[in-house]
Amino acid sequence: MTSTTAAGVSSSPPSLTYLRPEVADLKQRLDCFVEEECIPAEEEHAAHLRERYGADRWTIQAVPPCVDRLKRRAQELGLWNLFIPPHLISKIPDPTLRPSIPGGLSYREYGILCESLGRSPYIAPEACNTSAPDTGNMEVLLEFGTPQQKRDFLLPLLRGEIRSTFLMTEPEVASSDPTNLQTKLLKRTKKARGGQHSSHGANDDDDDDDEYILTGRKWWSTGAMDPRCRMALVVARMEYDDDEGDGGDSDDEKQNDDDKERKHGAHTIVLVPMPQKGVILKRPLKLFGYDDAPSGHAEVVLDSIRLNSTHLISGEGSGFRVSQARLGPGRIHHCMRAIGMAARSLELMLQRAVERKTFGQYLWEHGGCQEMIADAVADLEAARLLTLNCAAAMDEHGGARFVREQVGMIKYAVPNLTYQVVDRAVQLFGGAGVSDDDHVLARFLCGLRSLRIADGPDAVHKRTVALRHLKAFHQKRMQSNL
Repeated sequence: MTSTTAAGVSSSPPSLTYLRPEVADLKQRLDCFVEEECIPAEEEHAAHLRERYGADRWTIQAVPPCVDRLKRRAQELGLWNLFIPPHLISKIPDPTLRPSIPGGLSYREYGILCESLGRSPYIAPEACNTSAPDTGNMEVLLEFGTPQQKRDFLLPLLRGEIRSTFLMTEPEVASSDPTNLQTKLLKRTKKARGGQHSSHGANDDDDDDDEYILTGRKWWSTGAMDPRCRMALVVARMEYDDDEGDGGDSDDEKQNDDDKERKHGAHTIVLVPMPQKGVILKRPLKLFGYDDAPSGHAEVVLDSIRLNSTHLISGEGSGFRVSQARLGPGRIHHCMRAIGMAARSLELMLQRAVERKTFGQYLWEHGGCQEMIADAVADLEAARLLTLNCAAAMDEHGGARFVREQVGMIKYAVPNLTYQVVDRAVQLFGGAGVSDDDHVLARFLCGLRSLRIADGPDAVHKRTVALRHLKAFHQKRMQSNL
């Protein structure tokens, strides 16, 4: 919508790709950092890990030296912790860890920078301390964490000293429906335990507190295998000890029973310090053959881990609210990094088209190749504008919960669009496109295919969008019949 100022000058909202001058300067620094330092370091990163096998790939020695070097360089350039949205900046305990842009970046502005980070997705995000799942976990701790949780875990994460993981998906159930989750957090009050001392895992400091016992099995837990991982956020269902006292009839006890009934089965997120007894890293998982060491993805067994109330995130039964606050911004980050991967793939595609010949002509001279390039350009632009439009809506309305339709749309549309771009590049490269020896295309293709599952399958997000439109249509038809 266009408006007119008092001086009669027409003004309108900035375009989706507009950046404030100071943010444009920041993006230029980031682009140079990614192109001149991160992408050239990819071979060094890969060579370091090629020399390690089996369990040696998950040791601190497996972390390539270039990672810490690039982290220091990113901090020098003011490229550190850029993901933190404006409404959370004041909650950062140490002001020196705030983004270099005063007041921070909007979701849309940071989304544009994420495209640059996505051009080197396995190095640049970690170098700038903007890797998943750390960013989402840091946002959770900023918004919902206690002072102790912030001191012990948030500050080391903001400094890039430790890594973290988020445990939600389970192997035994369809985890796209959260009500299926089977991991349990059993609450046992001191009264129910008879006041007896128990041997606790992370709960040794307070034997007078209520006790929580965490039991379950998770998988595709990104970052859990990382030797630097020091905390996990775990999604679990609440359960309560059947014997919580002598069955008195006081009003307080009746209220407690009502609260327990209301919260039973409700999702709760609990912070688990790592490593510790009871957290069993059963095995690393491979994604189309890639183990993504030294961070990777793990199957994790949670074997009766004893915790207390200091490990809860925002109290019992708050898991859904906390998860929604975490997932919306994270999807913007994922989608824009996917667009960065697709943009780099398109550039490789163009380079290949002007260098290789078949049947006496350069590839670009064939009509089929021109069509592939044109389709890739259109898909890339569509993905970019869909995501930036969603980010702008989040800026306008104050978060993802108010723009569920736009968030749902990019969750299924952008991975598909960017996958198609990379797939065309693979096709143009032929045998080299499916080899990871010389090009990044094969790994990009695998990563983008998995993105259609990582935050729930396409069908779930399409269902959300379709039902919202059907509801609006039915309401409109009913009104027209009045």
